[in-house]
Amino acid sequence: MSGVASAPEIEEIKVRALRELDAIEQVGGLDEWRVTFLGRRSELTQVLRGVSSLPPDDRRSVGGAANRAKGLLEQSLAEREQALNEAGLSTALDSEAIDVTLPGWPASSGGLHPTTRTLREICEIFASMGFQVMEGPEVEWDRYNFEMLNIPKHHPARDMFNSFWIDYTDEDGEHPMVLRTHTSPMQARVMEKTRPPVRVVVPGKSFRYEATDPTHEWHFFQIEGLAVDKGITFADMKGTLFELARRLFGQERQIRFRCDYFPFVEPGVDMSIDCFACNGNGCRICGRTGWIEIMGAGMVHPNVLEAVGYDSSIYTGFACGMGVERIAMLKHGIEDIRLFYSNDLRFLRQF
Repeated sequence: MSGVASAPEIEEIKVRALRELDAIEQVGGLDEWRVTFLGRRSELTQVLRGVSSLPPDDRRSVGGAANRAKGLLEQSLAEREQALNEAGLSTALDSEAIDVTLPGWPASSGGLHPTTRTLREICEIFASMGFQVMEGPEVEWDRYNFEMLNIPKHHPARDMFNSFWIDYTDEDGEHPMVLRTHTSPMQARVMEKTRPPVRVVVPGKSFRYEATDPTHEWHFFQIEGLAVDKGITFADMKGTLFELARRLFGQERQIRFRCDYFPFVEPGVDMSIDCFACNGNGCRICGRTGWIEIMGAGMVHPNVLEAVGYDSSIYTGFACGMGVERIAMLKHGIEDIRLFYSNDLRFLRQF
């Protein structure tokens, strides 16, 4: 358009622009329309630029009509953009509809670690037989971990416990400390502060400086049992451990005791149960022997009793200790102890 348009021509521009605006179906087409009808080189913009050259009588009418048309087109553009956006959103929602009446995915819930489950089961069995559950420190003095358990300095029995030693020095000098190699130090600690009768079971973590393999870990859980009183005999120990084995592995279980050496008991034994996989006939699990060792035990050594101030001519007792992971491995058919500490959910979800 050359020159300045009249009011009828401005009306014609407005009508044509609105018609083309209504025909646009995609938001992307609005930019082209805006440039055509509201841009710097659009017909309407040229009209507004030429208003100043009109006679005073025409300037007011043409300028007013052009401004009203521009305002209407800008408003119409905004309304059309909003309408197209809402239509697009509605289409997207229809195509991506979610049926909210369907049940959602169940929330995953945690559970007790197999070691914890087995530890609690053993503690509950001992508690039902009158034992008190106690815990002790994981960093232990050499005195409790070895000396008071009849393992003096330089004794060969210390070679049984590859240890993590800790250098500790106070104002009185250096004192040897160790990450406890077993839960047995609590035997001495409990008896030192308690007069008989004593009935305690001690769960806790122990540490050994050794290479890991399917049956060994450098840290593991252990449970220590201790009973001391007048007149306690080997038969009391057998009856207690027999009941423990039956309640852990089934009422039909048989047990076997064989002589073994532990510095803090005399006599010492290892306790085995008949293989629950082959009923004692011999298989891969029991090494073709028909028996599976589950713990060490024995009568508390007189030297241990005397070290805590008990008169060994009056008091006797028995002690036992077992690895919690080993019991769990036997109960659940787990072949590698390292699985307990791998944090592999594929393993843990089975429990």
